[in-house]
Formats: sequence, structure tokens, C-alpha cells
Amino acid sequence: MDELTERLSAEQSVEVGGPEPTLEELHTRLTDIGTVFVKFTETRGGTDLGIRLDREASDLSGADFDARTGTVHVEGTLTLNGDPVRCIADIDLATLKGVGRLALVETVGA
Repeated sequence: MDELTERLSAEQSVEVGGPEPTLEELHTRLTDIGTVFVKFTETRGGTDLGIRLDREASDLSGADFDARTGTVHVEGTLTLNGDPVRCIADIDLATLKGVGRLALVETVGA
């Protein structure tokens, strides 16, 4: 396992990342695009990851995007420095911040 993957496997602070970290962009990415950006803020300069959203594992039911309240639970996959990982994060809509971590994904035949 890569050193960065290992460091990000502990629960830590995250925020909405990407080129336009706004509530509106997050909503569009969650409902239409299917890719979200989660930024791990406790690394040097932050680590901004693009996540392929797992719609079945994610939960938007606690979110009220119009009122800018509640939280979203997002899960999705990516490859980080050669490691297949799942990103798991809970993000508060009022602040666009929350907590998250990576989990190594077991590959078939590994």
C-alpha cells in the first residue's frame, strides 16, 4: 500500500474539492454527473480526489440542498498511486466540510 493511501485511510477532515467547490456544483455532481471531488485537508497542500460515485452506497436523504442544511454520505472508488480505494465521506452542506477516509479495495485474484 502506498504511503499516501495509508495516511488517508485514517478518518480525518475533508471538504468539497474540485475546480468549483460550491453547494450548487456538489449537487449537480451528486445528482447528474456521478463524479464528486473530496479534498483531504490534512496533507501538505491538501489532496483533492475525483471519486466515481457509488449511488447505492451513498446517501443524500439527510440533505436539504435548498435550505443548505443536512449532510450527505458519499462513497465511491478511484485509484490512488496504484492502489484501488474506496472514499467514504460525510459532508455538511452548511460548511461543505466533514470527515472522510479511504479504504483499500480488495481486487479479484489478489
